[in-house]
Amino acid sequence: PLSNSVPPLPFLSVSAVKFEYCQRSREVGFVSNDPNFSVRPDGTVYAEQEVANLSEPVQFMVTARGVLDERCWNESYLIWETHLVTSFLFLSSNHPPGQMLSRVWDSQPRVIKFSRKHQRSSSANGLRRQKRDWVIPPINVPENSRGPFPHMLVRIRSDQDKDVGIRYSITGAGADQPPSGIYNIDPISGNMFVTQPLDREERASFHLRAHAVDMNGNQVENPIDLYIYVIDMNDNRPEFQNQVYNGSVAEGSKPGSSVMQVTATDSDDSTTANGMVRYRILSQTPHSPIPNMFTINSETGDIVTVAAGLDREKVSQYTIIVQATDMEGNLNFGLSNTATALISITDINDNPPELTVRTFSGEVPENKVNVVVTNLTVVDRDQPHSPNWNAVYRIVSGDPSGHFTIRTNPITNEGMLTVVKPVDFEMNRAFMLTVVVSNQAHLASGIQSSLQSTAGVTISVQDVNEPPVFPVNPKTIRFEEGVPAGTTLTVFAAQDPDHFIHQIVRYSKLSDPANWLKINRTNGQITTMALLDRESMYVKNNVYEATFLAFDNGSPQASGTGTLQIYLIDVNDNAPVLVPREAQVCERARPNSRVNITASDADADPNVGPFVFELPSFPASVRRNWTISRLSGDYAQLRLRIPYLEASVYEIPIIVSDSGNPPLSNRSVIRVKVCPCDDNGDCSATGAVAAAGLGTGAIIAILICIIILLSMVLLFVVWMKRREKERQAKPLLIDPEDDVRDNILKYDEEGGGEEDQDYDLSQLQQPESLDHIINKPAGVRRVDERPVIAESQYPIRPSLPHPGDIGDFINDGLRAADNDPTAPPYDSLLVFDYEGSGSTAGSVSSLNSISSGDQDYDYLNDWGPRFKKLADLYGGGDDD
Repeated sequence: PLSNSVPPLPFLSVSAVKFEYCQRSREVGFVSNDPNFSVRPDGTVYAEQEVANLSEPVQFMVTARGVLDERCWNESYLIWETHLVTSFLFLSSNHPPGQMLSRVWDSQPRVIKFSRKHQRSSSANGLRRQKRDWVIPPINVPENSRGPFPHMLVRIRSDQDKDVGIRYSITGAGADQPPSGIYNIDPISGNMFVTQPLDREERASFHLRAHAVDMNGNQVENPIDLYIYVIDMNDNRPEFQNQVYNGSVAEGSKPGSSVMQVTATDSDDSTTANGMVRYRILSQTPHSPIPNMFTINSETGDIVTVAAGLDREKVSQYTIIVQATDMEGNLNFGLSNTATALISITDINDNPPELTVRTFSGEVPENKVNVVVTNLTVVDRDQPHSPNWNAVYRIVSGDPSGHFTIRTNPITNEGMLTVVKPVDFEMNRAFMLTVVVSNQAHLASGIQSSLQSTAGVTISVQDVNEPPVFPVNPKTIRFEEGVPAGTTLTVFAAQDPDHFIHQIVRYSKLSDPANWLKINRTNGQITTMALLDRESMYVKNNVYEATFLAFDNGSPQASGTGTLQIYLIDVNDNAPVLVPREAQVCERARPNSRVNITASDADADPNVGPFVFELPSFPASVRRNWTISRLSGDYAQLRLRIPYLEASVYEIPIIVSDSGNPPLSNRSVIRVKVCPCDDNGDCSATGAVAAAGLGTGAIIAILICIIILLSMVLLFVVWMKRREKERQAKPLLIDPEDDVRDNILKYDEEGGGEEDQDYDLSQLQQPESLDHIINKPAGVRRVDERPVIAESQYPIRPSLPHPGDIGDFINDGLRAADNDPTAPPYDSLLVFDYEGSGSTAGSVSSLNSISSGDQDYDYLNDWGPRFKKLADLYGGGDDD
């Protein structure tokens, strides 16, 4: 066998011919036409003598012959011939004879014949020979062949080609089916060709069928199957699935710890060396602590550690260049590719936190909370913002009352020593704390805590002016209501907690809703200023509450508040009141015509019920007509004593007494409406009116009011009629024929057009004289006549006015018109001047407005509000 120094030759191969003789013999002999090489019966090729170093492929022919038994009869024997083309690689200049060079795996028949077998019977032993089919070996074609093309593969022959004309053809994928045209055959000679280079990665095999027919298209031989295998060439590099791989391993890991796996694939045949990939590490960066911290499994691509000493705090990441090579890693003949593996060293808690100093100090004012006293700084070399780095602080001594806590700053990892419970300078002027720092995660195995993880903290308490404090707050006292003004209730004094400073405490009233109390400014004595009333709206649940202020004379001044609660004990100072105050009964005594009464008392038990209800002895009609019967301690019943009482409203006095000591009584009046009732005991409509208390006098008064109102309306109507008659009888100042105000003038004839009428235009002309006006009697003048007074002078408009002067011109004209006594302030026909019978300018009726839009009227917007409508019509304003 070929030693390791001589690699196998993947495409030096001839397939063994598979066939069966009649006696199932499988012996095949191989003959080489090159004396330098021989082929043994098992298909192994050997060098017979020393072969010089070969740089070009060697080609020789191998013939395979089957050993025939005399009892087997066949018209012809079968010989396989193939041309063996191979390249030999030797590591030395000479190769010793007798050493195996390659193994003949596949054979390509140079000539493939259609054979015919006949059945033959033997009279001697009665044996019958069965017809057998030849097993055609596959045809091997190397991929990526450079040609020339077409290249002949085999020759197909029939043993009848000497007798009749034979035409050969092939069918199948690669011939007449897609991908068609790769193989073709000479129909006369039977030579089969490949027409182009093959790619095994696209298609690794072809299955064709060869046919033989005569000139008439009749089948001469049965079709034979041809299998063509594409021999793999090493034409593909290994390809990594990723160009960059990311892996991780914990620092301090032991040798042999798995890190990651890289994978590369090769498109070549994986059953041959062409597709067998091997891995190796080309480089490692950085080379700390040694250049070869990792190794890789050449077959699987698993990367593992080979040395100890991984320390994230020194090297946090390694960059590994990995090479994948086919041909089982042979660097001389294999194709290679590379990828990058980034190995991150993950952190373990192998560095305990250490406080930067052994003693910290700080100060805090008394009575303050949520104040940071000092920041404890710490150093930890582990991964920042991870459980291995996050610090946890604890106070182990010096704070038994829990005045302080330590919170961790999530950004800086510092410990913020904070006051959570107020400290008192008068009780503790300083604190000496001992703190310990650790991590959220436990230290790694074998790592001990550092002595620098413990430190002391000295805290000084600052004295501040504290407000006075009421020892009992709120303070509750009990008093009976009704104590007179000026009664001393209690002394509500406060204490100053600043024992080391002598200060004076003063008092004032902060809240006193009913203004019943006052406090002594010096000693805090509480005195009443008014009667204390338990039934007051300011008393809640028998308690009156007031707030007082105590302040010192310190700098700055401090003050405290205290609440005084006065529990008022009830006394019987409120008489009961009858409930309800109105009722309704039927005029005839009925079982359901009764009134249930009770009483309300503002006092508290026992100064309330049970109540006593009784009728007074005066007037005597009350007891004669009514009676009261007791229902319970708080309720009684009022009903008629007599069988019938006239319908009306009766005010019945009732005396109600409570159960106080001494009891209080109250004379209350209940209004009872007595009315006729229907069968259901309800008051009828008439009865309701009568019961409402409208007596005869009230009804007469209402009727008198109605009569007076109607008389006033009648007098007003008569006065309006008389005034209208007087106004109509009053003569007018002018002749009714000449009065054209609010009159419709009727014309009997409309006439024709302007051209058909002769108008007296002199009526429109300015009169030559005013004699007919001047000669009129004084005091007699028509309202539509113009006064005979000198005319006012109106302003003259300039020929070329500036747009800004238009408004001034109009305002001046308006003022002149307002001051003109000759202007008609009356509703009359206006008299226009006649301008003449003709004009040399001719008619202007042919002039039309030009609506082309070329004229710019935007300047009208600058002439003021009087021209706004004109500007909107011609200036293209928003109203367009």
